[in-house]
Amino acid sequence: MNLPTRKPGWSQKFLCAFRGLRVGSQGQSSFFVHLPVACFVLAAAAQLHVTPIEWCILVLCISSVLAAELFNCGLETIARAITQEHNPHIRDALDISAAAVLVTALGAIVVGGIILGLRFAASMGWIPVLAI
Repeated sequence: MNLPTRKPGWSQKFLCAFRGLRVGSQGQSSFFVHLPVACFVLAAAAQLHVTPIEWCILVLCISSVLAAELFNCGLETIARAITQEHNPHIRDALDISAAAVLVTALGAIVVGGIILGLRFAASMGWIPVLAI
């Protein structure tokens, strides 16, 4: 006889999500690149007195890169669970997933470069403050 399964509550969903964050970030060398860069960007933004909307854009870029990296890690984990043998379809899926992280990171670099670059140029007096 099949018994009805109970759906997890919100607290259980959050616990699973935090566990996923821990598992997804542990042992991933990419996180050891993304997190220090994110800290540098946030410190630079604070030092350069970015506007609230610029803060929102920078935080959105950082969280997008980290989320893309977690999706990539999830796909890598499920691929390893399916097979350890070489499979061209799994290889393609993993490469596409890695490319998604690359595209997201490059977009974040451009956005961060524009925001922080303009702020830095204004702080150095190279461009008028009103231009940004």
